[in-house]
Amino acid sequence: MQKQSSHFMWLTVKLSHSVSTSNAPGLQIWRIENMDLKPVPKNLYGNFYTGDAYLLLYTTTAPSYYIHMWMGNECSQDESGAAAIFATQLDDFLGGGPVQFREVQNNESLTFLGYFKSGIKYKQGGVASGFHHVLTNDVDVKRLLHIKGRRAIRATEVEMSWSSFNKGDCFIVDLGKEIYQWCGSDCNRFERLKASQLAIDIRDNERNGRAKLIMVEDGAEPDALTKVLGPKSSITPAAPDNEEVETSNKKKAALYMISDASGSMKTSVVAQTSPFKQEMLSLDECYILDNGVDKNVFVWKGPNANTSERKAAMKAAEQFIKEKNYSSKTQIQVLPAGGETTLFKQFFSNWKDKDQTTGPTKAYTIGKIAHVEQIPFDASSLHNNKAMAAQHNMVDDGSGKVQIWRVEGGDRVPVDPSTYGQFFGGDCYLILYSYKQGSREQHIIYTWSSTQDELAASAFLTVQLDDSMGGAPVQVRVTQGQEPPHLMSLFKGKPMIIHSGGTSRKDGQTKTGSMRLFHIRQSSSRATRAVEVEPSASNLNTNDVFVLKSPDCVFVWKGAGASEEEMVAAKYVVSVLGRQSTDVVEGKEPAGFWSALGGKKEYQTSPTLQKMAKPPRLFGCSNKTGRLVVSEIPGDFTQSDLATDDVMLLDTWDQIFLWIGKEANEVEKRESPKIAKDYVDSDPSGRHGLPITTIKQGAEPPTFTGWFQAWDPNMWDTDPLERIRALHVVVLVSFICLFFTCVVCMFGHKKDLESYNSQSPLQREIFRF
Repeated sequence: MQKQSSHFMWLTVKLSHSVSTSNAPGLQIWRIENMDLKPVPKNLYGNFYTGDAYLLLYTTTAPSYYIHMWMGNECSQDESGAAAIFATQLDDFLGGGPVQFREVQNNESLTFLGYFKSGIKYKQGGVASGFHHVLTNDVDVKRLLHIKGRRAIRATEVEMSWSSFNKGDCFIVDLGKEIYQWCGSDCNRFERLKASQLAIDIRDNERNGRAKLIMVEDGAEPDALTKVLGPKSSITPAAPDNEEVETSNKKKAALYMISDASGSMKTSVVAQTSPFKQEMLSLDECYILDNGVDKNVFVWKGPNANTSERKAAMKAAEQFIKEKNYSSKTQIQVLPAGGETTLFKQFFSNWKDKDQTTGPTKAYTIGKIAHVEQIPFDASSLHNNKAMAAQHNMVDDGSGKVQIWRVEGGDRVPVDPSTYGQFFGGDCYLILYSYKQGSREQHIIYTWSSTQDELAASAFLTVQLDDSMGGAPVQVRVTQGQEPPHLMSLFKGKPMIIHSGGTSRKDGQTKTGSMRLFHIRQSSSRATRAVEVEPSASNLNTNDVFVLKSPDCVFVWKGAGASEEEMVAAKYVVSVLGRQSTDVVEGKEPAGFWSALGGKKEYQTSPTLQKMAKPPRLFGCSNKTGRLVVSEIPGDFTQSDLATDDVMLLDTWDQIFLWIGKEANEVEKRESPKIAKDYVDSDPSGRHGLPITTIKQGAEPPTFTGWFQAWDPNMWDTDPLERIRALHVVVLVSFICLFFTCVVCMFGHKKDLESYNSQSPLQREIFRF
């Protein structure tokens, strides 16, 4: 027993060292393998073997920490026990301040699901079966994934057989080089869209872009599918959704005080029903908030409580669940004082936070965590340690060699290094990053785009560049607004500037407007973006900074809730524009400012944005399963989370919005206002009488759009699913056109070497192919 304890201590020291070697925010994942910790490669994040246990650590910029233990349905007691030991010792190393979660397959918390916006994938097997996470472009895959969920996407590996299919869901047949997305005849558009996003995630991250996506409708299966699955049999009708109905916030709870969590645990009732008062929590005690009826149990640790009780908090919650005969799937959150989650605080009618947040979705500075000494990020240490490189979001600090090309006419055109960090919405870019790992040079190719223009050529050029380097580079496809932290680090602390439309090339098709407005916001990972938006006062936001350029002057407008980091970024944008600026404080704007914007208009001025003690929450109201279900969007929500065939509920704490999608059915439209009222009336915090505003898709006021950065009023002009389908057609047609153009040209001048040399590299490559 002593030998085993020493083993765990040694492993925890190793884990703690890897945690402390980087102060960069982000997610780290380890799998429990033979009582050891093995880092999961970053490009496989979101893949979980059902026979294993995992440990996750999410670090915020504060820094604050979230520890998650994830257990598959088939994982052994030894593995789950090891995960609990590592989680406890890691919590102890980090000063007892992290928020701890126990996660169980198919019943993960929204916090956990928010880390994987493209969805999570359950894979059969585990360590005992010889399955391992490996970095590879594996083309020998043969698996069938069943896609479930409209908000939180889960893909479960099932038997490769027609008997696994049903008409109401989407399935992915993954054959390595080809990835087929099969859509049941009763599957709706939004579910198809979410399944497409997951299929793209598999292609981009697990295959490094080297796979073809094929969308298949029920009844139109190609021969390749029947060859793998056999002759098609009758497909099972749509199965009823087994998700529980959420008609409001989690609202039923009781509060208990733990008298001795270290020995034979005893609990005494503090309050039988919510809402509670914050003063019921003594700093000298530990408490259990029992929301077991909704499969949630919280343990709150007072900062002055007995040390042994604090360390045994997770064990106390597990014992409590057994005594209450609650489901083994019950989620557990262990919270230090100051690190309370929104779900916990909602049960208190008078909860007050103190200096714990700086803006939307930005994490709390909690307990002792802010005082943990952070060892400076050591890029050379990461280079010499492959395990550490796999554990962190960033392979280094971004100080390597950067080369950027713009895609133009099928060629790569170098971008002026002095403009690195500036991107134009009408262009596609290739970014090659090279760095040393020991004596070897490593490479990452980022492909950045915001539109379909020249996307086919960029995909081909990426593969061409990759092949020219022996296929060694890691490929990362990036869309505007979703840039990973490492890409942002390449610009040496400068904000990323996104110019609206147009192009960065000389003699571009679109000239910049005489009036330009840039929206500047810093994300929770400290990445700052300056996105050009329509120059209208309605686009202002009290929480952010804006740069307004007119023919006569440049204004830097600072909202009441903006940060100093955003102001610094604004000054850099001004320098790029090459003008002197005038600072303008919200509420003290000169007449010339409003005149330049075409007049003063209503914009987002919610005081909640400035205080942000309680982040906004977005819910979807859908009866696609036959009954009206309300489910929360996990993680940081975006405009793309608004399902056009649903009614969405946005809770900004001091008001409620009902957003009606154009394709929402009559039942959803009729019942959703009642749900919104019930949501407020039954709120465990005791809120009541909040204004409920109903708005329709396409007519959103600034008080609603202000909760989304760089709101795009044209987003729904084209159906998102059709855009994905069109993308595959664009790639194929562009390739064919380039091929025939090259062939015609070459046969016309087959003896003319000079003509051959005059062709673009892409044309020559196609001809050789």
